[in-house]
Amino acid sequence: MQSAFLGPSYSNHEVEKVIRKCNANYIYFENFNELTEVISKHIHNGKVIGWFQDRMEFGPRALGNRSILGNATNAQMQSIINQKIKKRESFRPFAPSVLEEDVELYFKELKCSPYMLFVAQSNSGVNAPAVIHVDGTARIQTVNKNVHPKFHALISAYKELSGCGMIVNTSFNQRGEPLVCTPADAYEAFVRMGLDFLVINNYIFDHSLQPLRQLKGIQTQNLMPD
Repeated sequence: MQSAFLGPSYSNHEVEKVIRKCNANYIYFENFNELTEVISKHIHNGKVIGWFQDRMEFGPRALGNRSILGNATNAQMQSIINQKIKKRESFRPFAPSVLEEDVELYFKELKCSPYMLFVAQSNSGVNAPAVIHVDGTARIQTVNKNVHPKFHALISAYKELSGCGMIVNTSFNQRGEPLVCTPADAYEAFVRMGLDFLVINNYIFDHSLQPLRQLKGIQTQNLMPD
């Protein structure tokens, strides 16, 4: 078993149905590397990203295909995502997604943890307050280039910009809700939760430019493609 990406995936055609239904504003990137450069800058600048790619994860963790992402070095990021985005207690922890080849730079005695199930002690001096617990540990996901190329490309772009090879990764849902599955789920959650940006495949949506941004909430069933 190489990965937990066993759920459904959605084509650009299906994404465009949701765009038309919602009259959504977006930017489309032909080149995925250009998209990762743009999103890595937003993460570096403290923005919170909804990240939706390829097949959905199976199991207890969001592993970078239905995830909310943020800057692990930002001391305010934990409370921002918990209180503003996920509407839950401010102390609730997040996990780092780390480039597999860099994990030993940040954590001790752990080389591979692709399913975000193992905890490791951080090395002395690691600056990642959004993901490291008060006892100096974190529950880590290591990201392999061959198994998870898109997520690896994003974190690599972020590392090139910031010097840090890890980011915050938490599940793309609000408290008490299931993980988003479809593009319609993702867009509805993005608008309602107040994420700064949403990425679905090669499409980027800016929350400040969406026609529904003033609404407190929208019904998912109204967004489902015909």
